[in-house]
Amino acid sequence: MTKLLLSLHVLAAIVAVGPVTVAASMFPATLRRALCDSGDGDARTTLRTLHRICRVYAGFGIAVPLFGFATASSLGVLGDAWLITSILLTAAAAGVLALLILPAQDRALAETTGSASPLQALTPSTPGRLAMVTGIFNLLWATVTVLMIIRPGSTTGV
Repeated sequence: MTKLLLSLHVLAAIVAVGPVTVAASMFPATLRRALCDSGDGDARTTLRTLHRICRVYAGFGIAVPLFGFATASSLGVLGDAWLITSILLTAAAAGVLALLILPAQDRALAETTGSASPLQALTPSTPGRLAMVTGIFNLLWATVTVLMIIRPGSTTGV
């Protein structure tokens, strides 16, 4: 059962988190193109697609910690420091995505389609800020991945 849970956990991470990290990383550059050339309908379409990927796969991403907790429980490592650290970093990454990245993408889409209120107006530094926050999100996930592979105190000797 542990092998099945671990397999589902890893597959969920690859299928759910991977597309979010890629789409969120592509969004700021596409936003720059859309802001520089307001007639670029392709850039706006791409922005909508990237945002939708982020939203949808973020929802699927809840499976990652669910399978992770089940796997950790079956392995008896729920109290290990590396796992607690991973849980905290995962929560931080989820918070960055839900509270910073997705709302910023919503505002950017509203601005590029002309439906934003004056209070939502983007500044020229918005794509840069969004790229920075996305980089933090990606760094959090990379750190969790490294912790999952190294697993300090692991009995595998790796």
